[in-house]
Amino acid sequence: MAALEIEGKIRQKLAKITGQGAKGPWTKQDFILEYQDGNFPAEICFTVFGNDKVAELDKHQVGDDVRVSFNLRAREYNGRWYNDVRVWRISSASQEAPAQSHAPRKMNAPAQAQVPPVETSAPAPTIDDMPAEDPNGGDLPF
Repeated sequence: MAALEIEGKIRQKLAKITGQGAKGPWTKQDFILEYQDGNFPAEICFTVFGNDKVAELDKHQVGDDVRVSFNLRAREYNGRWYNDVRVWRISSASQEAPAQSHAPRKMNAPAQAQVPPVETSAPAPTIDDMPAEDPNGGDLPF
């Protein structure tokens, strides 16, 4: 799956969680991002995992506009499925993203980046524009 990207405002930071795994200690933190979904605001809970990613999130405060690059994952545990929205980069929305050869897709493009509707000068077809019936019965040869 390709990486995804979204811009929004940090609405809330949840408590940091630490633990001990087979590879040593780990840290993770969830945060809530509010973004504009059409005419209404929507929210997503993201997870940053690892000391470096948690430190990256610490640079941003509640209310900051940020650009989040993330991957979607799911895992099964005891017959139930759990989704994971894992952040791999978080930056200030005011910073320009560096040019990349394969840039992540945007989930929610800003209003000014939307393509205006295409205006056509030709009228829509009517029933009179339909071709006449085929004298051979109109059946296809196969």
